[in-house]
Amino acid sequence: MIVKLLFETGIRRPLSPPVRAVTKAYAAILAVWVLYNVIIAVTDIFGMTFIFLAAMLALVFVTLAPTTRSTSINPGAIDWTLAALSIITGLYFWWNLETIANRITLFDELTPWEFGMGLLTILLVLEATRRSVGAGLTLIVLVFIAYNLFGHHLSGEISHGYISLHHFVDTTVYTTDSIYGVPVRVAATYAFLFVLFGTILERAGGADFFYRIGALVAGRTVGGTAKIAIVSSGAYGMVSGSPVSDVVTTGSVTIPAMENAGYRSDTAGGIEVAASTGGSIMPPVMGSVAFIMSEYTGIPYSKIAIAAIIPAILYYLGVFVQVHYMSKKLGMKSLSKADIPSFVQALQRCELFVVPLAVIVVTLSYGYAATYAAAFGSLAVFVVALFRKGTRIDFLKLYDVLADSTIKVIGVTAACAAAGLVIGGLSMTGLAAKFSALIAYASGDSLFISLFISAAVTILLGMGMPTPSVYILAAALVAPVLLKLQVSVLAANMFLLYFSVLSASTPPVAVAAYAAAAIARANPISISVVATRLSVAAAIVPFSFGYSPELLLQGAWLDVAIATVTAIIGVYLVGVATEGYFNAPLGRVPRILIGMAGLCFVAPSILLAAVGTALAVLGFAPALYPRFALKRQS
Repeated sequence: MIVKLLFETGIRRPLSPPVRAVTKAYAAILAVWVLYNVIIAVTDIFGMTFIFLAAMLALVFVTLAPTTRSTSINPGAIDWTLAALSIITGLYFWWNLETIANRITLFDELTPWEFGMGLLTILLVLEATRRSVGAGLTLIVLVFIAYNLFGHHLSGEISHGYISLHHFVDTTVYTTDSIYGVPVRVAATYAFLFVLFGTILERAGGADFFYRIGALVAGRTVGGTAKIAIVSSGAYGMVSGSPVSDVVTTGSVTIPAMENAGYRSDTAGGIEVAASTGGSIMPPVMGSVAFIMSEYTGIPYSKIAIAAIIPAILYYLGVFVQVHYMSKKLGMKSLSKADIPSFVQALQRCELFVVPLAVIVVTLSYGYAATYAAAFGSLAVFVVALFRKGTRIDFLKLYDVLADSTIKVIGVTAACAAAGLVIGGLSMTGLAAKFSALIAYASGDSLFISLFISAAVTILLGMGMPTPSVYILAAALVAPVLLKLQVSVLAANMFLLYFSVLSASTPPVAVAAYAAAAIARANPISISVVATRLSVAAAIVPFSFGYSPELLLQGAWLDVAIATVTAIIGVYLVGVATEGYFNAPLGRVPRILIGMAGLCFVAPSILLAAVGTALAVLGFAPALYPRFALKRQS
């Protein structure tokens, strides 16, 4: 029974009206408290994370049932008990904050109360992770905890010194290296405020604008409805940075439109998920991962956002190319003229997008923290929305925005706390250095093999964890290997960030696919498989970072231009090969040749460009000159 429960994920409770009202008020008050502490008071971040995590854990136990088989609409006795214990831990840490802040880790012995509250916090985080994220991340955390406590019994290089339970609790809870480290701090500040920004934009009616822009840009082409999803999701991703929010907002319009146009439900959902996944790497907002990357590397968030411009464009180019040829293969048509808005119609409510985006860009360019950029952007949406009756945010809407924003951060917070548990274990045991040494031994001095192994490890992690957790672990385990091979800090971390973002669409834990499944009424795994296939071409882009940092706008403009052109060619060729269609279906050999040609452009050089060109010519020949191909075959 315990094992079965471990592998289950919780389900959102509908809640009865009285409990829902209280929960909503609690969530809204928590949002106001976060805004006050981050924007106005600027309180001690260590103390704030104590309170924030405890408050969010309580919300997890109230809103999420323990298993998918739970039928009660309200929390039971166990749920209320766990929620109360979460609040108690937060109050204890707040009341004893000065003592906790001044104690010396591993030197000052934990009191029974400190040990008990620390152990209770760890157990609450584990249960909250299981309910909100699932078994994948929970199992990984349990494995690392077991390794921390019992790894001294192992032999060889993976063994480590004895770590007592008191030592583990002390380092895990009473330092800034584990649960209350960078991940939770990001969730409580940057991530929370940008989720609030995306929510207020959504409530102001921004989704319709993005759909109209997509229809104007791509509606006249083959597979117009699918391409509208790509354009609108990419545009919305610029200001939301969240794949799930992107799917829920734009997908509610684009998925039914694609289904009406003839796309299968899982295909329509997969297209939307693939398009929305890029929101986490689409500047200027990007996702919570970018904030974590900024905190870990010390690279200013504005510099990360600028470096992500070309990779984000290449990502959407890859998805666009694959959707184009898939639509041609399926015989899809363009939109009718009546369904395509005029230029004037498309720009209606454009101020909801343009003004806040400009405010965020200007704020970041003047060197303000990303938290202030998000706050100013939200304020800009609120002010701009006042000028139209249909977009105004009144008190009730604002109340809903505050409560919904808090609820949306539940999963991110639990995932970040769990990832912090793992990071603390890595630092205690030195496993990160050992793992990096193992990768370095397996790859030798080959940059390509190191990049390939790094990508594989990140993708494997992405199959069991949400994006922030994937990046955090990959940065700890893999980044040192790339840095030793003279890959820049920015390029190495952008490489890992790019593949971490793909975890939103890769099975089995594809959070964006689960959001799309509710709209498409299709299997989330089927949706994630389609989304993963549509992202294949985009997956070659990060490999260019190691060879061509110019794609991150590092270097002379001529070099940047050349690297961008070769990457565009590579993405296009891999996209064609993946879909197996050009003017007509492509055979196996042409697809292999075209795919190899695309890979040749990953590491641009004159020799590889010549080889890639020759392979592309041979691959396209049967489709471009079918008569010649038939004669050759006969």
